[in-house]
Amino acid sequence: MKLKVVTAFFCSCLYYICPAQLAGDSTVTVGKKIITLSEVVVNNKLNVPAFIEKIKNDTSFYKAFRNLRILGFTAINDIRMNDADGKPKASLHSTTKQIRRNNCRTMQTLQEQVTGNMYDENHQFNYYTAQMYASLFFTKDSVCGEDNIVSGTTFSTKGKSGLEKNKEQLKMLFFNPGRRINGLPFMSNKTEIYTDDMADKYDMAIDFAVHNKTNCYVFTQKVKPQSKDDVVIDEMITWFNDKTFEVVARTYSLSYSAAVYNFKVTMEVEMTHYGEYLVPALIRYVGNWKVIFKKRERGIFTATLFDFN
Repeated sequence: MKLKVVTAFFCSCLYYICPAQLAGDSTVTVGKKIITLSEVVVNNKLNVPAFIEKIKNDTSFYKAFRNLRILGFTAINDIRMNDADGKPKASLHSTTKQIRRNNCRTMQTLQEQVTGNMYDENHQFNYYTAQMYASLFFTKDSVCGEDNIVSGTTFSTKGKSGLEKNKEQLKMLFFNPGRRINGLPFMSNKTEIYTDDMADKYDMAIDFAVHNKTNCYVFTQKVKPQSKDDVVIDEMITWFNDKTFEVVARTYSLSYSAAVYNFKVTMEVEMTHYGEYLVPALIRYVGNWKVIFKKRERGIFTATLFDFN
C-alpha cells in the first residue's frame, strides 16, 4: 500500500514538473508559451527556443519586399472592389513591367482593363484599397537611390495624416505581422503575438511539411476563442525553410474594431528566389476595411510577379 502511494506521488510530481516528457515530448514550454510539436518535429530534434527566437527576429519576409526596389520584374495585377452583396463595383486588371536601370526604377503599363468607377476624372484611384496597392506595387515617374537594406528600417506614421497615415498603418500590418506597431491607436500592443504577454491568447504549434518542393517547419498561431477581442492577428501560419529559416510562405488573418476604423483582412504570400534574392511571387489580399470619414471598402487584390531581372 505504501509503495502504491509513493508511486502515485512520484508520478504526480513528474506530471507537474515534466509534462512534456510524459506527453511523449509533444509539447514544450518556451518562456510562457506552450507549443505543441508534431512527431516529426520531435524526431528532428528541433531546438525550439532557438527557432522561436529566429521567428521573432526574422527579417526575411520584409527583406523580400524590399528586394523589389532593386530588381526588374513583370507583374499581373488584379484589383476588384465589391459591394455589400459581393457584386463587383469596379475592377482593374493590368500587366506592368518594372525596369531597373542606373540605380533608378520606372514602370511601364503593358496592358490595362478597367471597369466601373476605379478611377476619378483625374485618373486617380477612387478607393484607398487600390491606392494602397498602387503605393506598394506601382511606380509613378522615376524612383532613384533606393536599396534593400532592412536593418534599422522602421515604419512610422510621423508627419502623416488622413489617408496617407491609414495606408502606412496598413503597410505596418502587411510587412511586420507579429511585431509591435507604434502609431496604431488602441492596438499597438495587440500585434505582438510572439511575446510572453500574449502567450495565453494563442494556441501554438510547429509541424513539418513540404511546401513548393521545399522542406519547411510550419509555425501556427491561432487565437483562442475567448481571447478574440484582445488581439489583432487572429491566425498566422508561416512556412520556414528548414535549412535557412527564410520565410517560404505565409497566410494571416487580421481583424479589429475601434471608433476610428475596423477591418477584417486575410492575406497570403508565396515566395520564390531570383538568384540570391528572396522575392514575393504571389500576394493575395481580401479585405473589408472601414476608415473614419470614408466609405467601407470591400477589396480583393492579387499580384503575380515573375520574369525577375
